[in-house]
Amino acid sequence: MKERIPMSSPDIDEEDIAAVTAVLRSGRLALGPWMEEFERRMREYIGVKHAVAVSSGTAGLHLLVRALGIGPGDEVLVPSFTFAASVNAILYEGAKPVFVDIEPETYTLDPEDLRWKITSRSRAIMVVDTFGHPAEWEEILALADQFGLSVIDDACEALGAMYRGQKVGRFGSGAVFAFYPNKQITTGEGGMVVTDDSDLAEVLRSLRNQGRGKMSSWLWHERLGYNYRLDEMSAALGASQLGKIETFLEKRARVAAMYTERLKPFSWVKTPRIKPYARMSFFVYVVELAEGLNRDAVIRGLESRGIPARGYFAPVHRMPYIEERLKVQVGELPVTERVAERTLALPFHNNLAEGEVEEVVEALLEVVEGR
Repeated sequence: MKERIPMSSPDIDEEDIAAVTAVLRSGRLALGPWMEEFERRMREYIGVKHAVAVSSGTAGLHLLVRALGIGPGDEVLVPSFTFAASVNAILYEGAKPVFVDIEPETYTLDPEDLRWKITSRSRAIMVVDTFGHPAEWEEILALADQFGLSVIDDACEALGAMYRGQKVGRFGSGAVFAFYPNKQITTGEGGMVVTDDSDLAEVLRSLRNQGRGKMSSWLWHERLGYNYRLDEMSAALGASQLGKIETFLEKRARVAAMYTERLKPFSWVKTPRIKPYARMSFFVYVVELAEGLNRDAVIRGLESRGIPARGYFAPVHRMPYIEERLKVQVGELPVTERVAERTLALPFHNNLAEGEVEEVVEALLEVVEGR
């Protein structure tokens, strides 16, 4: 059945279109002033010294893993309840992902399980601010300091989120944001690495640009690098979008609040929990269905009514290419496995109207309660 309501939708206005059009008319389509401007605005927004624009969030994660010197023989602690790119970036460099369980309320990394998973081979922690809720940063950073571990923040879903008054992106060795069209701001494809480490930032800039050095000629390469650059059209769109980020976050919070209020009476669904010290930057709106409900059947029922829905996330450790490399015992990640069978992402974007929220909820009630 044709979808009556889109799963997600970017919030693009005439100002954004004009910014991209101006780039096209300029003839400067790569390595130009808009990339530098986007980086400047991101530095100022997050409150860090350096921002390095890249072609995707995945590229940013890969570059951070490589720039930190993580490789074969190293273990990186990472949640399995995440998008596959978090884990793939570790595998790209030949390191071993070690899966850590999640907290049942926020679905972020569980510091207690993290402590138990640290070994003499542990080199870094890959933290994920899941669905835009900040992780338990105070406890995680204390463990990293105790055991001498680097910390990578996969903040690809969390632009604008805050932990105890500080914006996500200011924690650890570096953080990565992503700008796919379903994110808080979009560049189409694109990402940004942020850090306060000047040496790390210099390596990141070289790696994204085919390994060229800061003072190298165009055809001289100091190290093995990649073509992970962000083009000028994407950068111009990102700079324009970033100027509206707080308005976008308010819009997303409003839509989330409508869903939460409408679903509050029903015991068979758990709506998102936000810790009192956190500002959640809603990436998606994910609910957890009660035990006994078949999440996949609910998705099929919604889709038959023209309402899209997704199971967020499938645990990475159960994907075939991971199972071929790593054996995770049943029961080793109990919260991850339980939650992954019950979480349901509903249609969500900045401009979802109250009537559309009502339509989604009514369809959900029909499927679950037979109304």
